[in-house]
Parts: sequence; structure tokens; C-alpha cells
Amino acid sequence: MADTVNQGVVAPAASAPAEFLDRIRRSSEYVVIPLFALIVAGLIFSLFLFALGHSPATFFSLLWRGGFGTGFSWQNTLVRAAPLIFTGLCVAIPARLGLTIVGGEGALVLGGFTAAVAAIPFVHAGAPNYVVLPAMLLCATLTGAAWIGLVGALRHYRGINETIASLLMSYIAIAIMNFFVEGALRDPGNPNKPSTLPIGDANMIGNIPGVGVHWGLAAGVLVALALWILMNRTTFGFAARVTGGNVRAARAQGLSVGRLMVISCAIAGACAGLAGFFEVAAVQGRANASLAAGYGFTGILVAFLARQNALAIIPVSILLGGIAAAGGLIQRRMGMPDATVLVLQGLMFVVLLVSETLYGRFAFFRPKGN
Repeated sequence: MADTVNQGVVAPAASAPAEFLDRIRRSSEYVVIPLFALIVAGLIFSLFLFALGHSPATFFSLLWRGGFGTGFSWQNTLVRAAPLIFTGLCVAIPARLGLTIVGGEGALVLGGFTAAVAAIPFVHAGAPNYVVLPAMLLCATLTGAAWIGLVGALRHYRGINETIASLLMSYIAIAIMNFFVEGALRDPGNPNKPSTLPIGDANMIGNIPGVGVHWGLAAGVLVALALWILMNRTTFGFAARVTGGNVRAARAQGLSVGRLMVISCAIAGACAGLAGFFEVAAVQGRANASLAAGYGFTGILVAFLARQNALAIIPVSILLGGIAAAGGLIQRRMGMPDATVLVLQGLMFVVLLVSETLYGRFAFFRPKGN
């Protein structure tokens, strides 16, 4: 009798370490496989460099130096990482519901454009920056939320594929900006490059003290943390995961699938709109074609590489920001086009998609007994 009681008391304590190791084993799959995909992409890209007569060792050495080798490189990398965090979140949040949104570029451009336009009347009226910047922030966020939220509404209420809709709306957003920037809202004092009127130096956001990177990076980290909590520690996040796992089961449980889709897409669009706001208020100072820098499309790779985990998006954005930052150095030292790093990113994306078939196939990553 005593032995039976003791066994009943000791067994849970004895199984706790094994349960913890099983949890670590399951989680490590989502780190090992993406790392493996990156290595494979690097090997394939090395063959590409060999075919062109270039040294892979030199390329990756310059890639490291241009992205992470010096303090200036880190500043350049982090400046590029800031919008990638927001655009990565734009893809990751709807993906938890099974939605593939690829139109973050359009929401970023339109958000930045409306932020710049919203500032014009305040600047003419001589309003202080504590009035101008909140107005810009509000316009950019609401514009992005409405733009991608419309994609979610079209998906639920009209059955329109969200991937195609978001991509087409991205080009529409860029066309809208170009129409006004090259027409009615063009700054006559800037004949070389069509742009809106500047928001003024007084309304530009400064850098984080001692870092040399604008406050958009800190905002991106805070938003990523908040959305991780939302999607992993709240009933809304649980409902989103249930919907993403099985829409029929979600409806059977009485969940409002349409409402979840629209809200998640609106949150995603707001993130992209924030990226546009910081590009205008901290980098460009006005809206022009430079807003369409491809951050929205790179954000797709960020989200997939991070496995739609809001916290993992932060280091992945820094990694890809560093790769992009090294493009100029590679061009100067190796005589290769600046867009060479885009080829590397494309290979990473393709290999990453192929690696999706590896999940669940290795016994090592499964709990014992399965």
C-alpha cells in the first residue's frame, strides 16, 4: 500500500524532466529546419557565384562586414530592420488564421502617403510637432488598417482569395500615391523627384540616444511584443488559432470567423501603416516613390522564416536587414549588382517553402511514444 502511494507521488515529479525535454524537442524543430533551409540556400547561391566566376567566401565575408561588421553597418541594418518588423507582422498575424496576405507593401506606401498629406495643413498652420506627429500616426495607422481590413472582408463576405486581392490592392495603392504625388500634391519646389511637400525638420522623429537608429525600431519591438501576447495569451489569439486550424470547427464552437478575419487583417494593415509613418516621419520627410522600397515583400520572407511568431520576427528582421544593407558594399567590392542580395533572398524563400514538407517527418523531434 505504501509503495503504491509513493509511486503515485513520485511519478509526476519523475516525469516532469522528460516532459520538459519533449517540449524542447518539439520546439527545436521550428529552429533547426529554418536554419537548415538557410544553409541549403547559401550552398545553392554559392554554386550561382561559382558559375559567375566569383568567390562565395568573399561574398559572405562582405555580407557580414556590410551588415554586422562595424557600428555603422549595425546602424544601417537596424534602420532597415525597423520597417521589416512591421511588414513581417502584417503577414504573420493573418497567417495565424490561415490567411496569406502579401499586400503589406501597398499598406505601407498608402499609410506613409496619407501621413505626409495629413501633415501639410498642420505645417502650413504652424502647428507644433506634438500635434502634427499624432495626426500623421493616426492617419497612417487607420489607412493601413482599412486597406488590409478590406482584404479580410472581401475574403469572408465575397469569397475572394486574400492573396490575389492583397497583391492587386498593393499595386493599386502604389498607383494612387503616384497619381497624387506626380499631380495635384506634387511639391513644385522639388522638380527632380516627384514628392509631396516636406513635413519639416521640426516634425522629424529623432534617433534613439546612443544608437543612431530612429524610434521606429523601438516601436516595432514593442508592437511585436504586444501582438505576441495578443496571439498567445488571450482568448482572441486562441480563437484565431482555432480558426486557422479548422474553420468548420471554429464555426461549430460559435466563433465569429468573419469578425476574426477582418480584425486580424485590420491589425496587420495597421502594422504596415506604421511602417509607412516611420519611413516618412523618420527617414524620408515626405512621400515619394522611395516608399515603395520592397519592405512589404521582404516582410513575407520575414514572417515565413519566423514561422509567424511575432517575437521571432524581430531577430529575423535584423538578419534580413543586414543582408539588404550589405548590397552596396558587395556592389563596390565585387562589381556585382546591388540586387544580388535579392537573388539570395529569393533562394531563401523558395528553399524555405520546400522545407515545409520536413515538419513532422523526423522521429527525433516527436515526443517519446509517438
